[in-house]
Amino acid sequence: MSQSKYFSGRCVTRSRKLLGNAGNVSPASVSLTADAEQAESAGKRIKRHLSVEYEKESVEENNEGKERKWEPPRWKEQLNNVFTMRKNRDAPVDTMGCDVISDTTATPQIYRYQVLLSLMLSSQTKDQVTSAAMAKLQKHGCNIENILQTSDKQLGELIYPVGFGKRKVEYIRRTSEILKNKYNGDIPNTVEELCSLPGVGPKMAHLVMKCAWNQVTGIGVDTHVHRISNRLGWTQKPTNQPEKTRVALEAWLPREYWKDINHLLVGFGQQTCLPVGPKCGECLNREICPYARGKRSDKK
Repeated sequence: MSQSKYFSGRCVTRSRKLLGNAGNVSPASVSLTADAEQAESAGKRIKRHLSVEYEKESVEENNEGKERKWEPPRWKEQLNNVFTMRKNRDAPVDTMGCDVISDTTATPQIYRYQVLLSLMLSSQTKDQVTSAAMAKLQKHGCNIENILQTSDKQLGELIYPVGFGKRKVEYIRRTSEILKNKYNGDIPNTVEELCSLPGVGPKMAHLVMKCAWNQVTGIGVDTHVHRISNRLGWTQKPTNQPEKTRVALEAWLPREYWKDINHLLVGFGQQTCLPVGPKCGECLNREICPYARGKRSDKK
């Protein structure tokens, strides 16, 4: 995998060093349902139908009559502006992201386990709270054996005040049991298997693959990436769910940017493109952002 053009690839470098003997990772793939796999001919029809519909929405004709994928008209300029605004890398995610708060001095298996847990804790939770919770877990002993020996009450106290704490205690316990019994104390190395764990969705799975397994399998789309992509007009149609935004982004964004885009936009969303009261006046994209232009029009 090529190095990032814009970031030093902190989590990639750490992950490569920590992979140990588990470096042979199979890439994530999208599989058909069990019924479709059993009926091969039906499966082919399903895949072909989906491909045709997808292409209809995402391609257009150029001047020579050849089809080309849709892309936002000024996305490169917008992206370069975001890189410029993020050049100092001083957002909360830069010092409290999942790769930073996981223990790089631990064994590769424990490091990967902590990356997974930090992402599970981060859902609906600010980075500062997640970082504090992980620090308490590490002081307690953040490995599968020790977590399984910890009572739900104590585990809840250790991760407090993360959002949906009781539910996350359940997810952590059930996931830890699965990892111990099915994966020999390690974490899965495919998106499909990661998504089968309690409380883990596509966003977490793709970020785990990047930061724990050094594999770029897709774009991790959280609330920041979802919000900013829609504001910048990076989806061909407005999307109302992060997973739909992920599909829309992956349809046109060159793969070389996939590794950085989550980290980049999360920090941008934490500092400038805020959920409420975005600092459009300070943003370098204020003249080429549909959302910022719309705000100015509303004031007239």
